[in-house]
Amino acid sequence: MKTIGLIGGMSWESSLEYYRLINQIVKERLGGFHSARCIMFSVDFAEIETWQREGKWNECTLALIDAAKSLESGGADFIVLCTNTMHKVAGEIQAHVQIPLLHIVDATAQRVRKAGFQRVGLLGTRYTMEEDFYKGKLVQEYGLKVIIPNAAERQIVDRVIFQELVIGKIKSASRRQYLKIINHLVENGAEGVILGCTEIGSLVQENDCSAPLFDTTRIHAEAAVEYALES
Repeated sequence: MKTIGLIGGMSWESSLEYYRLINQIVKERLGGFHSARCIMFSVDFAEIETWQREGKWNECTLALIDAAKSLESGGADFIVLCTNTMHKVAGEIQAHVQIPLLHIVDATAQRVRKAGFQRVGLLGTRYTMEEDFYKGKLVQEYGLKVIIPNAAERQIVDRVIFQELVIGKIKSASRRQYLKIINHLVENGAEGVILGCTEIGSLVQENDCSAPLFDTTRIHAEAAVEYALES
């Protein structure tokens, strides 16, 4: 079994879910007392969030490169960046380490394609929904059509993430808002919806709505286990 290097803390709420899922999946696959070989470097999200908000992406990049290097020197065989938004700098991180970085968009897009879908809705932070680093990869490398919420809905999605989900607040009113937005994405042609923030799966699940949901936290965790167990 390969050793998984996890860059966590963005937020620790979703990093906890990564750890739980990865170990649960390993146990399901191997049985007995098996658990995952993994190392986590958890950053201080207060610093990362401030740099994001102030547009200081270079500071974010340097912090995550340092985390990746620490994992590599600590014996990790590959890296899992436990956040969607910071895949904005995944290329820079990969360029500074010799071990592979398992990209969350690759894992998610492959799952969407496997489901036979071509048009997907995307929920996430405003950076993920509005900038090209995420949507562009889905479109250019996987040929998907990506539909995002309108401006007012994007503001709601982003606010709930940063004011509620990253600090563990789960509100029924916010769930209802998200489900309404998901329905609008489906009305606009989405065949399924990518939960492109690692905390959203704690708010809405597949049984909450009729639309197929692609929970990137679970998909990424499953891909990490699959890679770790490859011979």
